[in-house]
Amino acid sequence: MVLQFFADYLKHQFTAKTRHGTHSPFVYKLADEVIYNFSAKNDYKAIEAQRKQLLNDQRLVTVTDLGAGSHLNKNRTKKVAQIAKNALKSPRLAQLIYRLAANHQPSNIIELGTCLGITSAYLAKAQPNANVLTIEGCPQTAEVAYQNFQELQLANVELQVGNFDDFLPKAIADRKQLDFVYIDGNHTKEATLNYFHWCLPKATENTLLIFDDIYWSEGMKQAWEEIKNHPQVTITIDLFWIGLVYFRKGQAKEHFKLKY
Repeated sequence: MVLQFFADYLKHQFTAKTRHGTHSPFVYKLADEVIYNFSAKNDYKAIEAQRKQLLNDQRLVTVTDLGAGSHLNKNRTKKVAQIAKNALKSPRLAQLIYRLAANHQPSNIIELGTCLGITSAYLAKAQPNANVLTIEGCPQTAEVAYQNFQELQLANVELQVGNFDDFLPKAIADRKQLDFVYIDGNHTKEATLNYFHWCLPKATENTLLIFDDIYWSEGMKQAWEEIKNHPQVTITIDLFWIGLVYFRKGQAKEHFKLKY
């Protein structure tokens, strides 16, 4: 599985383009101003200081994994530092998600898969006036995430703990429309397609869905292909680590691979 992942990465690197190989004005602008905008932001400092604390946190937690698990470690009892090292999104990727949220300017954000709350914090900082709902299946990691939200003084984050299959449909039903949804949930084909189809009735031309780990497994790759080919989807951007899904009306259907 790990060898296949690296083979997929190398293939992506050879076939993906940069902003200069992109002929869509929308995607070129997004790549130029958001995806490849690596300038430092003040919001990054406090969150990365919190990450540093987590990387040195020796507390033990019992991980309740309701999804596809980890490629790296199957033990249920782990140090917070170990989870921070192996499960948190890298600063580079978490900051990309921050920029995407800041650019998109959503009024509501849903995150599926809180982990220790670092990406949640980036989402909350990116759009302070948005309501950020983050859902986590593991009570003990959620408790650590909640402590991080308190220390970072994030007032616009709501954390719910439980099975994604129970909480996500209700969260979607409670919203008139979906603005920004980041899905880092159960990494199986069936679950990922369920999340996608649940979102569709509330998706508008201003909705952005982000799917994490689209090359995680053969099932995830198949789910990504089905999502791309859905008739409501007009633009997708494959960044290898994540996939962006847009529903822009009047836009010719196009799929892009960009290096990141």
